[in-house]
Amino acid sequence: MIKNTSRLFIFSILLLACQPNEQKESASEEKSKPVPKVDIADIETGIKSYIDNKTKEADGYFHVKDENKELRLKLVRVHTEYLSNLGPNRHFACVDLADENGDVYDVDFFMEGKPGAMDVTETTVHKLNGKPFYSWKQKEDKTWHRVPIESASNELLGVIEGEDEFEFYYETTLPKIEKEAKVWIPIAQSDKFQDIEIKRMEIHGEDQMLSEKEYGNKILLLNLNKEDSKKPIKITYHVKRKEKSAYPEKNVDLNKYLSGNVLMPVGNERFKEIVAEATAGKENDSKLIQARAIYDYIIDNMRYAKNEKYGTGDAVYACDSKTGNCTEFHSLFISLARTANIPARFAIGAGIPSDRDEGGIDGYHCWAEFYAEDKWWPVDISEGNKYTALATYYFGRHPANRIEFTKGRDLQFEPSPQSSPVKFMAYPIFEVDGESKVSNAKFSFQRIKTKEI
Repeated sequence: MIKNTSRLFIFSILLLACQPNEQKESASEEKSKPVPKVDIADIETGIKSYIDNKTKEADGYFHVKDENKELRLKLVRVHTEYLSNLGPNRHFACVDLADENGDVYDVDFFMEGKPGAMDVTETTVHKLNGKPFYSWKQKEDKTWHRVPIESASNELLGVIEGEDEFEFYYETTLPKIEKEAKVWIPIAQSDKFQDIEIKRMEIHGEDQMLSEKEYGNKILLLNLNKEDSKKPIKITYHVKRKEKSAYPEKNVDLNKYLSGNVLMPVGNERFKEIVAEATAGKENDSKLIQARAIYDYIIDNMRYAKNEKYGTGDAVYACDSKTGNCTEFHSLFISLARTANIPARFAIGAGIPSDRDEGGIDGYHCWAEFYAEDKWWPVDISEGNKYTALATYYFGRHPANRIEFTKGRDLQFEPSPQSSPVKFMAYPIFEVDGESKVSNAKFSFQRIKTKEI
């Protein structure tokens, strides 16, 4: 079933979050050359094959030279959303590799040759545990050059202030279905900071829009059968988003933002000790000052790393391991804030790249808000941790270049999946022939540029 008649924008080439190296040929020369149609999957196969071969030739590790030292690394993943054709037989890949200590290096690969016979011409270490050593900036002639982090603008570090407007594409593929299946998909909604229009929905089976009453989320439920196996699901949004700063909210029940959740306990002894340590000397100060002290504690003590149980939003794991992705950073903040009697809440969606105007997006992103001085204050601690220069910005602001899917934790709705309550929701939930299936979604976007008058 296809809803609405507008056409989904098709991307020809993904531009990059860890962007390609400076191109030597001019835009006109590049245009004149016939560009072969190389599938992104072929590039991924090529880079994996190259790393595997080099690993076997060495000591069981892939070696990368970084300044004056040589790194011994294991492949973690290839960022398929950033793979790109740069021209005839020229390709780019952004790859995560981990060392023996668990540190994760984001390495930029530049390759020449045909899939299956690629030669890597350059490798550079772009990030260590999510923190970049340089950024990329695109010139008017569409070539790219590196920019030192200390010289990078807020926009190159991920921030669009004021307003942003874009189309956002949410895609997934249904699994194999022998008899019947159900799929739950989060649906973005308009609020005072984002204006959401669903331009097109390509869905299958019988559809029903569910309301999650605790936080007001909308969930699309699809009831499917065997003939829907392996079909694509596509939702196209038109989004106008405003930068978010501290804001009031009428008739808010603060008590529900002070109690614990399944993976975000409140008031255990360890959390009390951390709050006491973080707010030492500030016991009689305002909740705003105490919240900043907790924010700074997490930035100073946590490391962005995708190890073991990352992505579960488990505050205790975050506290013990002092690692994780955005879910761990914000789950720990919320548990600590609530332990300090500061109401705090969770939301999840996706960040939109600020340094390019189209392409893939590296999965979901989440954030938090806390209540003080009669207002909700946005925070994004994992981004503040990555970019120290923006730590102050992300305490009290969320940039315009993002979209929010759902609010809250431990979501419950009817009909519900067997995994209910759902700890948080950005990706689809599949139940196929009575069994839960791991699901995922691909995100991409096209920025809408305002015409100059």
